[in-house]
Amino acid sequence: MKNAVIYARYSTDMQSDASIEDQIRMCKEKAERDGYTVVNCYSDHAISGASMIRPGIQMMMQDAAAGKFSMVYAEALDRMSRDQEDIAAIFKRMSFSDVAITTLSEGGISQLHIGLKGTMNALFLKDLADKTRRGLRGRVEQGKSGGGKCYGYDIIPGDEKGGRTINKMEAAIIVRICREYAAG
Repeated sequence: MKNAVIYARYSTDMQSDASIEDQIRMCKEKAERDGYTVVNCYSDHAISGASMIRPGIQMMMQDAAAGKFSMVYAEALDRMSRDQEDIAAIFKRMSFSDVAITTLSEGGISQLHIGLKGTMNALFLKDLADKTRRGLRGRVEQGKSGGGKCYGYDIIPGDEKGGRTINKMEAAIIVRICREYAAG
C-alpha cells in the first residue's frame, strides 16, 4: 500500500486559507513524484502549533492507528507542531503505526530531526512569546489596548495601533459599581 496523506496548518486568523491550499498543492506534487496516492488531506486553520487540541492532527493520528496510510507529507515539521513534547509524541505514534513522515523542508523525518527541530521550534515559540509580551507592554504604556476589548472602552475604528475611547454608557456603570462597593 502506497497511500499517503497530507497535513497542513496555519497559525493565526491574520493568515489566509490559501496557505493551506498552497501547502496541500506542493505536498501533493511531492507525494506523486514519490509514487504515493494521496488518500486524504488533514488541516487546521488558524490554530497554533503549540497545542495538540486540533481536530485535523487528532483525526490524522486516529487514521494512522487504523492503518489507512503509510506516509504523511507536510510542508515542514513545524506545521505538525512547534512543541517539543508534541512533535515527539506525533513521531512516536506514527512510527508505532508504521507511518513515515516526509516534509518538503527537511525530507524524511528521523529521530534526529525530532530532537533538533523540536528544540529549534520550542525556542522559536519562546522567542515569539517574549517579543509579543514586549510589544503588548509597549502598547499599554502608550495608553493603547493590549488586545481585545475591555469593558468601559471602545476600540477606535480604523486605528490599527489599538487606540481606545471611553464608552460613556459602560463607564457610568463602572462608576456606579465603584460607588456602591465603596459604600459597602
